[in-house]
Amino acid sequence: MKRQRGTGRVTLAAMAAMCAVAALPGQSWAAGEPNPYAFDSGAKTVKGAPVNSDGPPLSAGSTYKDTIKPGEKLYYRVDLDAKTNAYISAVAVPKPATKVSSADRLSVSIEDRSGYKCGDGDAQFGSASYARPVAAYADRTIVKDGSRCQDAGAYYVLLQRSKADTSTPEPWDVEIRFASESGLKAQGPTAPAENWPSASPPAPAGGPGKRQGGTSFTDATSLKQGEWQDAITPGQTLFYRVPVDWGQQLFASADLGSSTAPDSAKSVSSALVLSLHNPARGYVDDASSLYYDGKQKSLALDPLPPVAYENRYDYTSSTNAMRFAGWYYLSVTLNPEVGKEYGTNAIPLTLRVNVEGKVRGAPAYDGPAGDFQVTKDDQEAADSGKSAPEAAKSDTMQLVAAAGIGAGTVLVLGLGAWTLLARRRTAGAPAQGPAHAAPVAPVTDAAAPFPAQGPAAGQVPGQVPGQVPGGHGRLPGQAPGQAPGQYGPPPTW
Repeated sequence: MKRQRGTGRVTLAAMAAMCAVAALPGQSWAAGEPNPYAFDSGAKTVKGAPVNSDGPPLSAGSTYKDTIKPGEKLYYRVDLDAKTNAYISAVAVPKPATKVSSADRLSVSIEDRSGYKCGDGDAQFGSASYARPVAAYADRTIVKDGSRCQDAGAYYVLLQRSKADTSTPEPWDVEIRFASESGLKAQGPTAPAENWPSASPPAPAGGPGKRQGGTSFTDATSLKQGEWQDAITPGQTLFYRVPVDWGQQLFASADLGSSTAPDSAKSVSSALVLSLHNPARGYVDDASSLYYDGKQKSLALDPLPPVAYENRYDYTSSTNAMRFAGWYYLSVTLNPEVGKEYGTNAIPLTLRVNVEGKVRGAPAYDGPAGDFQVTKDDQEAADSGKSAPEAAKSDTMQLVAAAGIGAGTVLVLGLGAWTLLARRRTAGAPAQGPAHAAPVAPVTDAAAPFPAQGPAAGQVPGQVPGQVPGGHGRLPGQAPGQAPGQYGPPPTW
């Protein structure tokens, strides 16, 4: 019985793993077309409320999807403790053909029960005022001797959309994510570094490799240090992610290749946007001052400080956002106006990524580090270029393989045990009846009819043909409760 239950558990695990593989999202866009934003397949549909007390609850570690109209305010509720930091990110996803301006933005904030803002952020388009996914986050951070937003209890998340009169009034899709960060066992340093290396490092060695970007934070393509080639079409946004550990510094630049369009094509300002977001999808920095005239162009992010816990105490937003280790996200968008002047064909794109500095020890978290660490699996994903869904699929296939091997081993051992049991019972069965009794009739096909008249010679009245007198109604080697001619383990094994 123990073996039978164990086999069932392994088989069910394998079946569940295979179902998980089937449920994983994949990239299915058509080549040469702007990619739609791939929302997290596990995102729960939710509708924010216009009044805070009616706001639907959000759970830590979960992702949600909603829509927001111009001028609309949406409330959600989060229940926080007094020792964990909370981050609520919001990704605004306007439709590709909609019109936006620098005045359009999605604001996200966390408020306490008195309406005080614990933290807030704006997802906006800036001078590169064309539709693309933009993201920001709000945080509730526990600080030593803090007087506001430190208590356990109910807090409220507020999303608010601002719109320019010239912008398209369609609602935006919004992806909301609630991430939590464990507190510290003991207070560490609170003074961020004032100086750090700011000179651009040399180009990564090893020559160019090829990586196709993803369409969202969820399926962002993993990169390690190196030079990576891709291609981007007008209006398209590509996502990548880079693991950056404690003490390490990230440098990134993007090159847009030359065009084959005639020299009469007009130049396009803010032709390319390179944006950086941290592991909680908080906005760090961007670069968008690329002026494209059909010749190859390049732009780079400003030098950023090494990742350090104490960066959160800095008043500069870009330094403040470099507050934890984990996956940092790069997104690249090509201005749709480039398509009007230089055609809709994809233009070569090259990313150069440097991760500099020696890895430092992690802060003394009083709980799991969660998203805010770099693991061996993360490094392997960066080496292979796997997105998060692809890495999860690979892990699941390994589980399926292990479960299959385990189930097969259990079945082989079970059959071997049954064979040994059958042989022992055959060897130890009583001899046939008296010498004058008729020989035991062989077991025949179940379809063969029994005699229509009385019992055969030597057969005890009421005895099934083929049974052995004195053998308790069983053939030699036949298990209790097993029908004549039945193959396989006894029913109770």
